[in-house]
Amino acid sequence: MTTTPDVFDPVDLGPVRLRNRTVKAATFEGRTPHGQVTDELIAYHRAPAAGGVGLTTVAYLAVAPEGRTHREQIVVGEDTLAGLSRLAAAVHEEGTAIAGQVGHAGPVANGRSNGAAAIAASPMPSPLSMQMVRAATERDLTRVTRAYVDAARVLVRAGFDVLELHMAHSYLISSFLAPGLNRRRDRWGGPLERRSRLARQIARVVREEVGDAAAVTAKVSLSDGFAGGVTTEMALDLARLLEDDGHLDALQLSGGSSLMNPMYLFRGGVPLREFAASMPLPVRLGMRTPIGSGFLKRYPFEEAYFRLKALQMREAVAMPLMLLGGINDLATMRQAMADGFDLVAMGRALLREPDLVARLQAGEAARGVCSHCNRCMPTIYSGTRCPEWSADQVIAVGAAGPLAADSPAGR
Repeated sequence: MTTTPDVFDPVDLGPVRLRNRTVKAATFEGRTPHGQVTDELIAYHRAPAAGGVGLTTVAYLAVAPEGRTHREQIVVGEDTLAGLSRLAAAVHEEGTAIAGQVGHAGPVANGRSNGAAAIAASPMPSPLSMQMVRAATERDLTRVTRAYVDAARVLVRAGFDVLELHMAHSYLISSFLAPGLNRRRDRWGGPLERRSRLARQIARVVREEVGDAAAVTAKVSLSDGFAGGVTTEMALDLARLLEDDGHLDALQLSGGSSLMNPMYLFRGGVPLREFAASMPLPVRLGMRTPIGSGFLKRYPFEEAYFRLKALQMREAVAMPLMLLGGINDLATMRQAMADGFDLVAMGRALLREPDLVARLQAGEAARGVCSHCNRCMPTIYSGTRCPEWSADQVIAVGAAGPLAADSPAGR
C-alpha cells in the first residue's frame, strides 16, 4: 500500500529536491520592458518564494527573437545571463527552486512588435500583428531546435533548477500538435506521430544537453478548446509518446489557446472592457465587434476545473504530473494528492496572495481569497498584478521583504 503524501511534503522532481509540492505557475510578469531581468521581476518571484511555494516559474523565456510574444520579453542568451543568475540566486535565498518556462511563441508572437515574422506549422493570419504568419521551413525548425539547446545551457549556467518546455496554448510546438493549425504534408504533418515530432525532438535535445543538471518538464494541453485543436484523446496519446521517450521528468497539465480560446484556461470573469482598453487601437476596435467580443468566451469558474480530464491523464501514464487550473483550496490540494498527482500548480491564487502557501501550511487559512474576476489578465502589459490588492496589503508584504511597495505589483 502507498501512503498519500501531504502537499507540504518534500518531493523529488527529477534531480531536483523541492521543499513541498506547490508550484507557482508561469504567468507573464510584464516586468521586462527592455527584455532584461529587472528588480521588479525579482521582487515578483521572490514574493511567492518567501511565501512558501516549492517552485516558482519564470514565464515566457524565448529561445529566439521571433519567438517572443512581443518585444519586451526576455530572449535567453549571453546578454541576459547575468540578470537571470541574479534572479535565480534571489529565489534560492528564500529556499525555493526556480523554473524557467522555455518556449517559442510561434503564431502567438507579434511579428510587428518583434520586427521579425512569426512562424507556425502552417500559414495563418495573425490577429495580433495583422500580418501573415508564415510556415516554418526545415531550416527554421533546425535553428529553433538548436536555440532550445542554447537556451537550456544558459539557464543551467544561471542556476535554474527546472526547465519547463512550453508545448501548449497554440505556441510553436502546440501549433504543430493541433491538426487544425498543422496542414503540412511533409514529415512534420499528418498523424500525431508526425505532428509530435518537434515536441519530442526538442525534449530529447534539451535532456541531452542538461543531463541531470536540471529537471526537464513540459506544459501540455488537456484540450485546446477549439475545433481543430488538441483534443483530450490526442493529449493522452502525446503523453504516452513523451513518457515512452523518457526525456521528461513531469508534465504540467494545462489547456486552452492563447489565439483561439484563452478563457478556456482561465475560467471565471471576462474583463472585456479592461482587456480592450489595454490593447493597441486596431485590436481595441476589433474587440468591440460581435466577433471580437466573442473571442473571450465565458466559462464559469469551478475549483480544479481541469481535474476530470487530468484524471484521464493520470490513468494513461505513470510519469509525475502537475495539476493546474483553479486550485485555491487546501482541500483541493489534498484531493489532488489522493488522486495521484505529484504537484499542484497555482497562478491567480498566488498573484492575489503570494504568501498563501505558508498561510495554508500554518493553518492560518483554508483557501485563497482570489475571486477569479480575471481583471489581472489585462495588467500583463503594465506589470501583472491583482487589482484587488489594497495599499495596506502591498505595504505589509513589502515590509516582509519580498515585494517592494512601489513596485508594479503594488500599483
